[in-house]
Amino acid sequence: MSLASALGFTAARKVRYAFVALGDITQEAMLPGVAHTGNSEVVAFVTGDPEKSQGVGRQYGVTESYGYEQFGELIASGKIDAIYIATPNWRHAEFAIPALEAGIHVLVEKPLEVSAAKCREILDVAERSPAKLMVAYRLHFEAATLATIDLIRSGKLGTLLTFASTFTQMVSPENHRARSGIEAGPIFDMGPYPVNAARYVFGSEPTEVVSAVGVRHPEAGLGDFDDTVAVTLRFPGDRLAQFVLSYVGNTLDTYTVVGTKGSIEVNPGYMYGKSLAHTVTIGESKTHETFKNTDHFGGELRYFSDCILIDRDPEPDGEEGYADVRVLEGIVEALKTGSPVRLEPLTRVRRIDPEAQRQSLRAKASPELVNTSNPGKGKDKVPKN
Repeated sequence: MSLASALGFTAARKVRYAFVALGDITQEAMLPGVAHTGNSEVVAFVTGDPEKSQGVGRQYGVTESYGYEQFGELIASGKIDAIYIATPNWRHAEFAIPALEAGIHVLVEKPLEVSAAKCREILDVAERSPAKLMVAYRLHFEAATLATIDLIRSGKLGTLLTFASTFTQMVSPENHRARSGIEAGPIFDMGPYPVNAARYVFGSEPTEVVSAVGVRHPEAGLGDFDDTVAVTLRFPGDRLAQFVLSYVGNTLDTYTVVGTKGSIEVNPGYMYGKSLAHTVTIGESKTHETFKNTDHFGGELRYFSDCILIDRDPEPDGEEGYADVRVLEGIVEALKTGSPVRLEPLTRVRRIDPEAQRQSLRAKASPELVNTSNPGKGKDKVPKN
């Protein structure tokens, strides 16, 4: 149930969005979910490709299109209430900051940016703005994820000890992620998933990047960055999180949490386009549950629009995005220096509220893509952002 429905609120209007960038994540995942949110509509595109705008516009009845250099004109036009940003990671602040300054609500793909300093710039503007800022952590609204959080919070696993994750996909050498350096590589592109998962599993913030090791596979034809990275994080209470990221491995996305009384394995754990599932072991007893495949993107968009319409602060806010990027930045430093990196202390009070954030929109089929493609070599809908 949406926030608006839960509060007996009937929207008198829909939130009017401009979608900034029409790459694979926008076309394949976010746009198909808009129509069945019930509280959102797309009225404009921002893109550097007029042909793409026309083709996608015909699919969704959107005729308003602006070049990136016309963004200021759009946010001053009075035609939109909010924007969704799906540009490359290092261009998020470029659009989020002027939109927030203009009082336009912002839903931005993760990571929030590619440095803690850039994230703080966005947060400073958001603090002064009447507009809302949300980072698009779609799994914060997904049933398997929320059920896993509920189980962990119940105490049935006992005292938590470890988090371990493997997240791999084969990225095509033709995709821009293979040609744009470390900021488009697996640390910033895939790293937010296990980092964010470890943080919501442990309900706390890591204090140290203990180690980060990267390797390169020239035969993969990728760019000048480590295509496979292994990381160890230290959390308060002598808890450890370890994960492997790769742009050259066969697709796998799973994480396991081990406690003193039991464990839970979520597999698949990060994908969209298929059902996620978990296996719970308590002592000698083992159970398995597969959760209904839902529209992650439509669900998060409906939640954000509800927050706008009923004036409620969204949970995956800018600070949630900053909390992950500070860790990703530490991983990059550890990778370069070969030494542990202490992380600045951070107190994150707000956490996921499974009851308020649970969404159940049915999954939607992906449309024909215009001048873009899924970055993965395989057929699975691997997360790009």
